[in-house]
Amino acid sequence: MEHLPPPLVLSLDLDDTLWPVAPVIARAETELFEWLSGRHPAAVRGHSIESMRRLRADVGERHPEFRHDLTYLRRQALTEQFVAAGQAQCLADEALEVFLSARNRVEFYPEVRESLARLRTRYRLFALSNGNADLERCGLADYFVGHVTARSAGAAKPDARIFAALARAAGVEAHRVLHVGDDPLADVDGARRAGMQTAWLNRDARDWPAHLAPPSRIVTTLADLV
Repeated sequence: MEHLPPPLVLSLDLDDTLWPVAPVIARAETELFEWLSGRHPAAVRGHSIESMRRLRADVGERHPEFRHDLTYLRRQALTEQFVAAGQAQCLADEALEVFLSARNRVEFYPEVRESLARLRTRYRLFALSNGNADLERCGLADYFVGHVTARSAGAAKPDARIFAALARAAGVEAHRVLHVGDDPLADVDGARRAGMQTAWLNRDARDWPAHLAPPSRIVTTLADLV
């Protein structure tokens, strides 16, 4: 990687790269369950947040062609809940919006906004994510040129197809992209195999997995990239 030309594009993962995702999802699932309990109690009778997670996992097992599409899995699971309760399946869209509204209320890591503001003066920034965060709703759309998702690409990281979709969207060869993310396999190894330059964002001093080729760069915050 040392001999490659400097990147023209920075590709950034979102969840656990720009914000911690576990508390976001936990809050969104709680808000959804409370909304269902108040508005459509029959749909959650006998259910818990954990059983709803198991139902989504089961949907993924039954529909492996959609396993990369987290929005589809959640909508389909909600649809099945409403149908099982004898209610209209179209209510799933309303319920999904409750979840997505909460899912996009994120709290950025402290350096994120300032770092993005500085990085976008030097590089074209793209988001590359497996999840269903929305840059506009999260309040970050102005920093990015584009956003490639697993749903839009038809494949999730570390599949090479999502990285190829990013390179096409950016209009550059893969080796002119530097992909930054927290996940050693999905982000770093996936991008490396796709021919991109890589940076591992390791905020919490984790050990690099011994079975994977090491990243070309290791940073602890986005400010290190600046």
